[in-house]
Amino acid sequence: MESYPRESASGPNLTKCTAPPASSLQTVQLTDEMAVVVVVLSLLTFLTALINAAVIIPICTTKKLHLPANYLICSLAVTDLLVALLVMPISILYYMTMEMWPLGQVVCELWLSVDMTCCTCSILHLCAIALDRYWAITKAIEYARKRSARHAAFMVGMIWVISVFISMPPLFWRQRSSSGIFQQCTIEHDHLGYTIYSTFGAFYIPMIIILILYYRIYNAAKTLYQKRGSSRHLSSRSMGSQNYQVYHTFCVSDLSNSDLTLATDKLNATIRIPSFEKNIDGQDEKNQICTSRERKATRILGLIFGAFIICWLPFFIKELLVGLQMIEPSPLICDFLTWLGYINSLINPLLYTSFNDDFKLAFKKLLKRKEHA
Repeated sequence: MESYPRESASGPNLTKCTAPPASSLQTVQLTDEMAVVVVVLSLLTFLTALINAAVIIPICTTKKLHLPANYLICSLAVTDLLVALLVMPISILYYMTMEMWPLGQVVCELWLSVDMTCCTCSILHLCAIALDRYWAITKAIEYARKRSARHAAFMVGMIWVISVFISMPPLFWRQRSSSGIFQQCTIEHDHLGYTIYSTFGAFYIPMIIILILYYRIYNAAKTLYQKRGSSRHLSSRSMGSQNYQVYHTFCVSDLSNSDLTLATDKLNATIRIPSFEKNIDGQDEKNQICTSRERKATRILGLIFGAFIICWLPFFIKELLVGLQMIEPSPLICDFLTWLGYINSLINPLLYTSFNDDFKLAFKKLLKRKEHA
């Protein structure tokens, strides 16, 4: 999120990362070390754009993936694609020029605003997806009635509105250059209130919400597992019955699927099995499969939250400490933490789709079509 960049001569900004003196900028050349960094960053940018596009196309072209949950994932991929196309390339250019901004003030302000808006929007999408999954598992019947494309569009719209309100305020107090010389693209801002407002709104509050939601999802899934175990125990005591009902729940692995509504419908489903032996064998096999999938789904939830924390927490800790004037990180640390956050846009599509069997099947079909064509 390059919207919290380096320090300007006119006053402290959100990061206070010092930039090289203007007199030395003209003598800086692209060294071998810088060239390697530029190549790596360019590769990351290309992969981010490619993988997010590979998520968007199957969802848009495959009817089976036209589900409200997938609309949120598609919107997340669109947001991360915008980061790859509009934010990351200019950040590479700015690095190559050693913080000497070559594109003028108007482009600078647009870039800073788009940067913060898209990165905030990406984070809030993760929060919305967690909320959608939480409602789907805890309020299955009630939520299934209103879970629609319109509802998903409303959530996406709210995400963008909140992101704009978080990122736009600096435009109203950002200082304009009166001399016509514009060398650094920075947010000149010493508003501690805005520092707290933006960091908490863009990260800390969403992080807490995501943590609480995934914890509750895990507990709800654990409860369902216990109910399934109780159901198996009750059925084992019905030895005298030749024809009885077995109430069963869904595997917690459905937490990582596209549509939890179909999975939670199984909570009310019943099956009739004429043979006790057949039921016990079937239940044991099913429980073994579900237990294995539950472990896998728990790892998936851990990966999703862990990747989010690893990518963004260091950046926003630095932002808050700098805003409180407790540290003054070097430009190298600023750039590293910024790009660590950008990498989350590369990881998101991998985590949210690679464990989805429907998506993988649709992607394989799409590749086969291209091969035949």
